[in-house]
Amino acid sequence: MPLTLLRYGLSGKYPARRQFTETKPLKRHYDLVIIGAGGHGAAIAYYLAKYHNITNVALLDKGYLGGGNTARNTAVIRSNYLTEAGVKFYRESVQLYQNLSNELDYNVMMENRGQLTLAHSDSAIRSFRWRAEVNKHLGVRSELVDVQTIKELVPQLRISDEARFPIMAGLWHADGATARHDAVVWGYASGACSRGVELHQLTEVTGIKTSGNRVTAVETNRGTVECGMAVQAVAGASSVVADMAGIRLPIHSFPLQAMVTQPYKPLLTPHVSSPHLHVYVHQTSRGEFVIGGGSDPYPLYNTRATLDMQESLAAATLELFPFLAQAKLMRQWAGTTDMTPDYSPIMGKSPLDNYYLDAGWGTWAAAVWQAAGNALFGYAAWGWLLGRYPAATVTPMALLVPVFGMSASAVLLSEPMPWWKLLAMALIFAGLALNTLDARR
Repeated sequence: MPLTLLRYGLSGKYPARRQFTETKPLKRHYDLVIIGAGGHGAAIAYYLAKYHNITNVALLDKGYLGGGNTARNTAVIRSNYLTEAGVKFYRESVQLYQNLSNELDYNVMMENRGQLTLAHSDSAIRSFRWRAEVNKHLGVRSELVDVQTIKELVPQLRISDEARFPIMAGLWHADGATARHDAVVWGYASGACSRGVELHQLTEVTGIKTSGNRVTAVETNRGTVECGMAVQAVAGASSVVADMAGIRLPIHSFPLQAMVTQPYKPLLTPHVSSPHLHVYVHQTSRGEFVIGGGSDPYPLYNTRATLDMQESLAAATLELFPFLAQAKLMRQWAGTTDMTPDYSPIMGKSPLDNYYLDAGWGTWAAAVWQAAGNALFGYAAWGWLLGRYPAATVTPMALLVPVFGMSASAVLLSEPMPWWKLLAMALIFAGLALNTLDARR
């Protein structure tokens, strides 16, 4: 056996397969330039090459393949969202992941672990019940589970009435999974490069040339390349790159931090999260506990971790898993999330005819940014009104929330105001007027 292995290693019959294109000078022209060689950029290149035979493509990254936000991802895969559009979109994504290793001929190390989201209040239980029913209707495996079931799923959880925030129920998502984030991008890039796509690392985009309503060329630190079209998939830097093309995006970028402990023997199978505590925990196949939570409450282009977030995540984790009190932290890092006002991604054509956007994916927890100011103002105004007028008079005014929302969107974001929106606003005002007149009688 050793001799056979040695002979195999010294033989020239079995050369090592090159995974990615070797570094070469940029060509003068590409049919497509993809800005950002992360998970999204590499996936775009792969699917265009395999299913549409578009291979005259340059995949550019200012750093290394998958070295940006993809490298900082904790790789949680789920589809238990609330809206119909969100559920259908992410359900398709989960299904793609199921066969991704076979599709790419590359082990992405996907593990179907399930996801358990904890409820610490009656309102959370009502929300989870609603989400579970929506998920079931759309073919996603989600169910509301009681405390006894939670004990069976995750025996290590601290379930006690004496806890600061007792666990009252949970949302069990059987389709929840994890994957090796860097393996995903490597697999996509390898498949794209094997079909003729060129990967150019350490190639930073410094400018975007336009003529009329079209992009004509992309300027980089290695020279300028002409292109038939361009796609940007740069996550936290979305607004910066779009600005080079003269496009202003409604995006703010926030740091999103995570950390990992020393390895332990395997004992935690599901992914566990607590929206109330702003923390999630899962154990990797190597035994490390990955801990993350919500984004920082201020916009910032930064990938450095902070002590205050580390302390916050550690305190929340110990609420759920006290046995980790003596765990040593091995690494801590941050990614940059790009958040839109409605927390929905921007995908598709831009105002430029041949420039496409893949931006605004962010994370749900970045709602802290918008909610903080709104909540302070809203509750202050609400309290002031209730202190001066009867509750029966003040409460119906809550119906004006969508009116203010649509009006603000039209004024601040230039959203259209079609006739049906105006009609809806008129009906709300009419209902309030009738209620007020009836109360005065």
